[in-house]
Amino acid sequence: MSEYTGGTHLSLRMTALDPTAAPLPALPRRILVGASHAEAVAARIHTARPALELRAVPHTAVTPDDLAWAEAYVGFRRPSPADLGGVRWVHSTGAGVDPWLAPGALPDSILLTRSPQSFGPPIAEWALARMLAFTQALPALSAAQGVARWAEPPVRPLAGTRALIVGTGDIGRAIARVLTPLGVEVIGVSRSGTATAGHFTAVHQTDALPALVPHCDWLIVVVPDTPATRGLISRDLLARCRGAVLLNAGRGSAVEESAIPEALEAGCLRGAALDVFVTEPLPPDSPLWRDPRVIISPHCSGLTTVEGAADGFLECLAAIEGGERPRWAIDRARGY
Repeated sequence: MSEYTGGTHLSLRMTALDPTAAPLPALPRRILVGASHAEAVAARIHTARPALELRAVPHTAVTPDDLAWAEAYVGFRRPSPADLGGVRWVHSTGAGVDPWLAPGALPDSILLTRSPQSFGPPIAEWALARMLAFTQALPALSAAQGVARWAEPPVRPLAGTRALIVGTGDIGRAIARVLTPLGVEVIGVSRSGTATAGHFTAVHQTDALPALVPHCDWLIVVVPDTPATRGLISRDLLARCRGAVLLNAGRGSAVEESAIPEALEAGCLRGAALDVFVTEPLPPDSPLWRDPRVIISPHCSGLTTVEGAADGFLECLAAIEGGERPRWAIDRARGY
């Protein structure tokens, strides 16, 4: 049976499997869960695999003793203790793994995997909601309603516009699938210039961006944080836009954030919807907070579910038990 130690610290101590039956001699059995909703994630893992020993602790409350006890860690952010103790496998629960790839964050000897949950559908909804907010002038209407003013802001149709999606993976394809039936022309941009599937009119390599951005109404950025994507949407690139709306639900590092106010003032951008930033939370003194042409959300466009976090870990665990490298192991050189 399990033992609940109270508070936000859950300890499920079960009888370990016979080590002679394990396919790998270093198979992890003590799992520390520091993900969002840690107790619920740990409970779902425990239901599927009751032989595992589990502790659930918010990542901000993880102690050196917890890490010394653990053999695997499940969570999006690195806990604060510098020494990861006995951890030899980290399973990231987020869409990106950049918190674990920062210099010194994770020794090379530790396996890094991620959950395969599809973040495409919720981020596609996030993007569509903001695109409609701009075409239907919802921010202006809301401001007018607040002062009881009968306003007639310009309302534009979404159909007939052109979206340039930077990143043609799972998320980019999901956005394309949503926009195409609404009459939006969707152009994709990727490192390879190809997309495995999706409703793209065409897909170009990233070096084509300078020629493409002057002709788009929507510049949608959904790339991970990698050496190749940092600063990809540069000040010079934003200056080439001609009234586009910038949407970023990838990583803040992909966009030269300080150039966004300049691009708005110059008319290169007519608006921006931003879910990710260079520094999170976005500092209170950022001019982006006070610009009515900017819609800010707190990195919530694609939230990991309890099921996605737990089931991704369990899938990777099954591969390790079978003596295989998990399908969702991270190539650190590529960053994903």
